[in-house]
Amino acid sequence: MTYLSLSMQRVKGALLKNAAYAFIISASIFAKSVRAEESSLRLPPGVQVERDISYIPGGDPAQKLDIYRAKASTNGISPLIVYIHGGGWMGGSKSHCPYVGMVARGYVVASVEYRFSQVATFPAQIQDCQAAIRWLRVNREKYGIDPDHIGGIGESAGGHLSALLGTTGGKGVFSPIGEHTDQSDRVQAVCDVFGLMDFTTIIQQAADDKDVRNIIEFNTPKDPCSLLLGKHLDRGEASRAASPIFYVEKGDPPFLILHGTHDIVVPYAQSVEFAKVLREKDVPVWLQTLPGANHGGPAFVRPEIRQLVENFFAKFLQNKDVEIQLVQKSKFHEEKAP
Repeated sequence: MTYLSLSMQRVKGALLKNAAYAFIISASIFAKSVRAEESSLRLPPGVQVERDISYIPGGDPAQKLDIYRAKASTNGISPLIVYIHGGGWMGGSKSHCPYVGMVARGYVVASVEYRFSQVATFPAQIQDCQAAIRWLRVNREKYGIDPDHIGGIGESAGGHLSALLGTTGGKGVFSPIGEHTDQSDRVQAVCDVFGLMDFTTIIQQAADDKDVRNIIEFNTPKDPCSLLLGKHLDRGEASRAASPIFYVEKGDPPFLILHGTHDIVVPYAQSVEFAKVLREKDVPVWLQTLPGANHGGPAFVRPEIRQLVENFFAKFLQNKDVEIQLVQKSKFHEEKAP
């Protein structure tokens, strides 16, 4: 069994058809299509879930998480994988977590909800995610979590927030909210799946992309990026503050980045730029290029990609002696974006 559970197999068709909505104002449509599939979802054998746990008691209704773990007690601790969903920071749901299957690989998995931009602008979203990390560390004994081995993963908007966990964790960049502010919000590994890394360059990168025509109407009422910030994208303070790339320092956790060359929402150049800065700061990084892939699609659930993600977390969260080997571009059948 790979990390991609049976439930993910059932829902991936709906996800891939709606992948472009994950970063635009139509994110509500995307979320509805996922929820329609969820009615038939079942947990993998041996997995239990506790849903809708408030990580900020008495807080916003969105400030909740789900925890998946093995039914059979191991009387020990397991590394934790924290999943953050996409949806343009304005849609999506924690309810479907595509990484539940990682429980069978020896992990506890948490799926985190956060406030959407309609409710609160940035940095509310990363403050929520960091509060969730601190809550999980405090409750490590109850859920059998290894507090020293926590990884983050997310796609699109969730990739952006996961990357911020990696580049700002433990640095006190954003004012902590909720309880347990004495706890660390640092993570030990991050898998970013086509997340936005630099709000100051995305408009120009989209314009320069020779492979695809970007569908985002930047700096309009339909732009999820400027809606997140509460102002237009530019090279000013607000755009920089939301960009993971400006917080990279030596000593940050290792990154695995997955991105398609024909992404019509987040330009592939975003991940190239981010990987370059990580390397310049001596942060371990693997950029997996998916030739011809869009903002999601079949390429992201290929067995080789699933294995790459598994090996990445096994190496840095389970201390296993495994090789992280990128998939050769020649093995991909290019699926051009429309």
